[in-house]
Amino acid sequence: MNRPGPTAPVPEVAVGGIAVVSDALLLVRRGQPPGEGRWSLPGGRLEPGESLAGAVERELREETGLAVVCGDFVGFVERRGPDHHFVILDFTVTVVDKADPVAGSDAAACAWVPLAEVSALDLVDGLADFLVAHGVLAPGLGRGRRG
Repeated sequence: MNRPGPTAPVPEVAVGGIAVVSDALLLVRRGQPPGEGRWSLPGGRLEPGESLAGAVERELREETGLAVVCGDFVGFVERRGPDHHFVILDFTVTVVDKADPVAGSDAAACAWVPLAEVSALDLVDGLADFLVAHGVLAPGLGRGRRG
């Protein structure tokens, strides 16, 4: 069994939201490490005492300014590095307001990206494959540029 050493980072639970409207996916460009400058799903850490759905809705509001309602669980990813270990639970979301997204919190930018153009962006590691594996992007659309 491969066990982490005593200085390995403690795993943290995080959430992400998958919003698709008019064949466009809501993405944020990360403003902080890990993945700074790369595009990702909006989301972040679960806070103590917070429900998963509450965390998804709060994080999307903080990062994009949009009100959403958390929907179904889609899947999870695990992201590990020398200074982080995140277990990220991704959920579908329904956008409540039709306002344009505005980057906030730790997002450097946010945008509705046409599904056919998502894989051309500098995405965080594994995102394109995750989106294809979970039916958000069609097969073949995840083979473009990815982290």
